[in-house]
Amino acid sequence: MVRGASVARVAVEKITQLIGRLHAKQRIAAPVDKVVKVNLGCGMSVAPGWINIDGSLNAWVSTKPAWFHPLAYRLAGAKNFYPETFYCETLRDNEFVHHNLAYGVPLNDKSADFIYSSHFLEHLDRESGRRLLKECLRVLKPCGVLRIGVPDLGYAWEMYQSGDKEHMLHDYFFVEAEAGYSQHRYAYDYEMLSKTLIDIGFITVQRARFQQGDIPDLEILDNRGEYTLFVEARRPSDAPCESQETEVS
Repeated sequence: MVRGASVARVAVEKITQLIGRLHAKQRIAAPVDKVVKVNLGCGMSVAPGWINIDGSLNAWVSTKPAWFHPLAYRLAGAKNFYPETFYCETLRDNEFVHHNLAYGVPLNDKSADFIYSSHFLEHLDRESGRRLLKECLRVLKPCGVLRIGVPDLGYAWEMYQSGDKEHMLHDYFFVEAEAGYSQHRYAYDYEMLSKTLIDIGFITVQRARFQQGDIPDLEILDNRGEYTLFVEARRPSDAPCESQETEVS
């Protein structure tokens, strides 16, 4: 039974990879008459009014007829975390775009007001992550806000020092042989992530508190606050950018 589930998961990953390659150069037109909010690598953590871009089976299935969603649920990894009703309603009621973010962000230059990404960047290797952050800078409007949430390497180090080594390895690096897409490929503390953002060209880089910051809907989007590092940054502008005081020590 376990082997069958593993084979099915690998097959789903291969199919979604193929679909991603076929749409690698796609571009979606962001609305020009309202605030544009983009959620990258969203999984099922979404909020109303956001454009949710993800390379998973879920995002692809969302564009299919509603009767197909329960069938897809049986193959989706989401079934291990969410009930079927929640899964189907989330796909039906929110805007998803299926896109492999390894090929960039499928939006035009200076088209987004806000970009949010939680627990996705660590699934990319260092250079792929840097490319994605450059894409975020390209896509954001001047003064647009980026919020990144990643497992805090500093917190992981505290776990290691306290003797909780196996827990740290499991939660931060997903060391199981069949981890697949869930495998973490890089890790960040605040100093590392902030330096990367500044080097790329972001300004006003600052650490933010759980569910507090300059991004809308954080009470819905932010999760796993105990061990997550949240960092916000802005795209530069010729005019001063308005900002709330979100920095924490």
